[in-house]
Amino acid sequence: MKIISPIASGNGAHVVHKMLAENIKNYQLISYHPYRTLFPPSLFSVGKNIKADLVHTYADYGYFHAHRNVPLFLTFHGFALDNFMRPYLTRLQNLHRLTDLKLFTALSLKRADYISAVSQYTANKVKKELNLNQEIKVIYNGVDHQRFIPSEKRIKQSNKIKVLFCGNLGLRKGTHWLPLIAEKLPKNIVIQYTSGLRNIPASYSHSNLQCLGKVNYLDMHQIYQQADIFLFPSVREGFGLVIAEAMSCGLPVVSSNCSAIPELVHHERGGILCEIGNIQQFVDGIKMLAENPPLRKEYGEYNREKVCQKFTLMRMALEYREYFDEALSIRQ
Repeated sequence: MKIISPIASGNGAHVVHKMLAENIKNYQLISYHPYRTLFPPSLFSVGKNIKADLVHTYADYGYFHAHRNVPLFLTFHGFALDNFMRPYLTRLQNLHRLTDLKLFTALSLKRADYISAVSQYTANKVKKELNLNQEIKVIYNGVDHQRFIPSEKRIKQSNKIKVLFCGNLGLRKGTHWLPLIAEKLPKNIVIQYTSGLRNIPASYSHSNLQCLGKVNYLDMHQIYQQADIFLFPSVREGFGLVIAEAMSCGLPVVSSNCSAIPELVHHERGGILCEIGNIQQFVDGIKMLAENPPLRKEYGEYNREKVCQKFTLMRMALEYREYFDEALSIRQ
């Protein structure tokens, strides 16, 4: 059995497919620069010189990666074709969403033999918005819970509380709200943020904001381990991989109450879920956890246990491997 996975780099989907390549025998990741999607016909050549028994990629460009007489397995890592996303995308992104992306997704689905989604929310959204009757198998993303582990001893600098945001900087992740949240926080609470997998530059001028820059993914567990609270004001997540990583490291979470996020974060058990863009709710949630170390510990331990039970890398790899085996056995 030979599985190939052509996929653009610089996003969470690439991280997930890389983990699958490292944990499933004969699964080969074929990475390409995301700029190639600006001229989609260039994708026809990606991986075409490799003899494959199955092609696994994400739904947006699956049509271009399909091989003749080879099953095509698509995974929805998110969904952005509906009008809800319009205010959170640039003019060019919206044009792409309404034209090329919509067409390419439709062509990919027409060609697909098997479809999965990384959360129940995403599966339901795809079926509703695209009027799709085909089965969508939900396979939650997983994290390496043996690498993303709680710190045995968090390093404290006086009474400073470190609130961490990780992800590509942009409207969809809600990073434009970080300065507004920081403005309302006490001076002993600092919000640290990374520049994401795409290393998008951003500079927020506020004493309570600190940019960590681009962090190598292999070092990300150390970034979570030095934090006290994880903040994620995103407006939509297909799953929320960074949330799961933070939870695995024993962090309490303050995040938006939307899309797939409630499937990870249990409100008032593992964190605080806030209305999208409600600055005061985010501020109140952060302050409550900052002022209550025992509650931070309780939420963090709950999150760690939830990841170990439901969102491990081993479980994800096993479910994909079983689905791939099933698909190929039917094909024979």
